[in-house]
Order: sequence, then C-alpha cells, then structure tokens
Amino acid sequence: MAGHSKFSNIRFRKDRVDAKRAKTFAKLSRMITVAAKMGGGDLDANARLRMAVDKARVLSMPKDVIERAIKKGTGEGNTGDFEEVVYEGYGPGGVAVMLEILTDNRNRTAADVRMVFDKYGGNLGTSGAVAWMFERRGRFVVDGKPKDREPLTEEALFELVVEAGAEDLQPADDSFHVFCKVADFSAVQAEFDRLEVPLLAADLAYVPTQSTTVTDAKIASRVLKLIDGLEDNDDVQSVFSNEDFSADVLAALAD
Repeated sequence: MAGHSKFSNIRFRKDRVDAKRAKTFAKLSRMITVAAKMGGGDLDANARLRMAVDKARVLSMPKDVIERAIKKGTGEGNTGDFEEVVYEGYGPGGVAVMLEILTDNRNRTAADVRMVFDKYGGNLGTSGAVAWMFERRGRFVVDGKPKDREPLTEEALFELVVEAGAEDLQPADDSFHVFCKVADFSAVQAEFDRLEVPLLAADLAYVPTQSTTVTDAKIASRVLKLIDGLEDNDDVQSVFSNEDFSADVLAALAD
C-alpha cells in the first residue's frame, strides 16, 4: 500500500471501502460470531473477540448488530464450521498480495479466489510465496481532519503515538497510519481510546516491507480491479498488497 508519496494510493481504496460498508459489516459480523464461538462471549476473557468488536466499533457498526453476532456465536444460532486461512499470490505487474480468509469451505474459496486472480492477470501462489515481503503489525488509521475537533498535525499526533506505546507514524493524505507490535495492539488501542484519538480503522495487518513499483496505468488499473474483486468475495476478510504507483500513474488514475 505504498506510493511515491507513501500510501498515496489509499485514496483510490477509500471510496471503495465506503461503498462496501454493508458488505464490510457482514464480514465483521462473521468474524465476531466465529470469535465468540471459539472463545465465548466475554470481551475481557476473549482477546480475539475483543479485537473484532473494537474493529467493528471503530467502523461505527451498530451496537445491536454486534450484540446479535456475539449471541449467534455463543449458541443462539447456527454458525457453521469456519476456519481461518491465509492465501498468497501475485497480481498484475508482480504486485504481491496477501489475503485473510474466513471460510466454511476451503475448496470453494480457493477456486473462487483463483478465478479472480486469473481474471485480472495475476496468480494464486503457494504458502510462503510472498509472505517474506510483509510483516505482521498492529495498524491504526487516524483521522487527520475529524469533524468535531481541530485538524491533527503530525507533530501533535506523534506525541500521542509515543505516549500510547506505538512504534511508527506515516502520513497518508488526510489521515495517518500508526503501527505497533502485534503484542502491543490492545494496549495501544486502549490508550488511544483514553486519549480520544479519532480512529478510522484499527486492525492487525500484513504491512509490506518492500514495494513493487507500477509505472503503467493500465497495469495499475488491473491491480485495483483485482483488489476490488477479491474484496467482493464474502470469504475474504482483508486484502494486503505492496503496489507502489508512480506519480504519473497516480495522475492518470485520478483523471
């Protein structure tokens, strides 16, 4: 998710995320239900469930929808037999892609995901194919221009980041990406809540440690279509990729 003004392609994804809010809620509901089924409905005793609920709250998922998803997982409904899988592959131009999957039919999901890769000129790889280009980290997206308060400067946010125990801060258009160790995720989120840091998203992510530069606008367009197609799959929870669009490509995509 890098760019020549690092993270500059994020704005091309934001509209897609907003447009898919209903589908996002459906995926989060499944995540919460499975977490509750595996570890119970007590947020304090089930870290996995607490993380899923925190992510849902940050995205303004309604409280009653969250509660229904928890109840379904603790026995008030059929949840199915879901398992977590991580898929890896290459998109157009050699862009590395990692997918977090939650599925009740691995064969169906693999076939559907492979079809999307094939459609847009990529290919589904084997385990370990691209994972070496990513690092698992906690990630928070902070609203740099919240509606109900003064805009956040990078300097002001940096002080909050240090106080919260996070490690890294990256500007991204009108927002900031903050990263921390996986083990510190819950503590950092709790501190951000205490400090009233305006969050747009909070999750565990596969963060690229190296990027793949894309200088052809047609290839870049196919990369975005591939990501869209993968995110449209109900079993795909998250998509992570390492594309780095050149300035000319960004200008062409903005037209």
